[in-house]
Amino acid sequence: MALILVLLYLSYIDLRSFRLPDVITLPLIMVGLCFNGFSPLHFVNVEDALWGAFLGYAVLWFLNALYRFIKKQDGIGMGDAKLLAALGSWLGWNVLPSLLLIASFAGIIGGLIYLQWKQQNTRNAFPFGPFLAFAGIIELLWPQIIPHLLLGSLS
Repeated sequence: MALILVLLYLSYIDLRSFRLPDVITLPLIMVGLCFNGFSPLHFVNVEDALWGAFLGYAVLWFLNALYRFIKKQDGIGMGDAKLLAALGSWLGWNVLPSLLLIASFAGIIGGLIYLQWKQQNTRNAFPFGPFLAFAGIIELLWPQIIPHLLLGSLS
């Protein structure tokens, strides 16, 4: 529950300021690693959590470096990379592909709605953090709660 509340708070901050503060994202990475390393309730083993944090950051860093090489400007903020690293540290490396897929599809739809709402064109930036947070919440809840809610009425 605490993870979901932090993700919602980060989404709010990103929507308002286009920033994901290190003072929240970096401890979130560490708490995820500690949770999976020391808690009996862990989501993944500590090795998967370490790889999730590393790959979560590295994937978005690499995509941004490639975009910067081609377009001579940043395409994604490193706060988003730290948020993905945090989600990787909590949920493990194996959820990163589906997490990015969910966030990307939600980002396309939500980004178009956001830009229309703000009366901007598609060349304007919009915050990606809320979509990463949304995908993280889906990935967190899917195995435990969502199937029970969907299939619970069938039994």
